[in-house]
Amino acid sequence: MSILKKGLAGTPVKILQEKLGVPADGQFGSKTEEALKAYQKEHGLSADGIAGPDTFAALGLYELILLKVGTSGETVKKLQTALSLDADGKFGAGTKKAVQDYQAKNGLEADGFAGPATLAKLSLFAQITPDVVSKSQIAPGSAPVEASAAGEAPPKSIWATIKGFFS
Repeated sequence: MSILKKGLAGTPVKILQEKLGVPADGQFGSKTEEALKAYQKEHGLSADGIAGPDTFAALGLYELILLKVGTSGETVKKLQTALSLDADGKFGAGTKKAVQDYQAKNGLEADGFAGPATLAKLSLFAQITPDVVSKSQIAPGSAPVEASAAGEAPPKSIWATIKGFFS
């Protein structure tokens, strides 16, 4: 899971809510969706009420960017360009392989996910500092929440705290 949408809950939702100025209860409900759509519309993003990498970058929430197979958009294009790939904006098998190769060559865990640590090493965004990388990880001693929505997230990522609360 590298997007946030209505029906999800967890630490990344709470971070998004704090940035949007809505009650930060960690539950992505109607008020969060409405605030997100308004932000997206105001900033020239697709006002779909779904927060993904491009929305996170626009909000300055670089700790929430997690690119993986199936992700698309301008942030993926930036990644592909940095990896000297054909920049079509679609994170597929070729992008994953290039990310894994880059990670292996640069002392990172070669998991194929391009999160803040990988993006920082690539210097993709100047705003991704060691503090941002630290914020993107589960605090020591915190156990990740097991959930179907987060099943693909890297184990140390705050994305591993995401769970769905609507059926």
